[in-house]
Amino acid sequence: MEKHIRKVVTFDEDIHIEGGKAAVPPLRMFAVAAVVKNPWSGRGFVEDLKPEIMALGPVLGEMLTERIISLAGSGDNIEAYGKACISGLDCEIELASALIHTLHYGNFYREAVGAKSYLGFTNTRGPANTQIQIPLMDKNDTGRRSHYHTIQFSIYDAPADDELVVALGGATGGRPHHRIGDRYQDLKDLGRDAENPADV
Repeated sequence: MEKHIRKVVTFDEDIHIEGGKAAVPPLRMFAVAAVVKNPWSGRGFVEDLKPEIMALGPVLGEMLTERIISLAGSGDNIEAYGKACISGLDCEIELASALIHTLHYGNFYREAVGAKSYLGFTNTRGPANTQIQIPLMDKNDTGRRSHYHTIQFSIYDAPADDELVVALGGATGGRPHHRIGDRYQDLKDLGRDAENPADV
């Protein structure tokens, strides 16, 4: 199935100043994306997506996880993480979802960073150079707002109409100078139980 992968692109940035104030330590954010030929292309509406999910999902999950861990230096260096997929204009949104919303893809990354939380995600559609947006959250605590990030980048020649762009993102910490608190304080202020937020 690796014949479906046209190229792999990496994104990497270090943020040294935010709001006119030095970020200490600098925040590092990074992503890895694979440009993939739509494995269902030319077949019309495909009812059963599972064979291609099972064939391509683990290949992408393992490869992109190895790449992003290499960028980070180790799984322990990644505090926030997420995933995304963009469908080309001739591809269903469901096909973007098919490749990233499976444990056969995401568990490689989750296990490599020792995470407890689920992977935040986007699945969208657009032409080449569409901005890829990967929402991140704390790998162990979904309510830790300091680690709500969004990585943004684009690939000038992808996705083509019959391609998908599959991506993973990560960050080494929270936003510089974060100061909005966590959702647990909001729940406390509302008189709600953090374990059962729907209960008053």
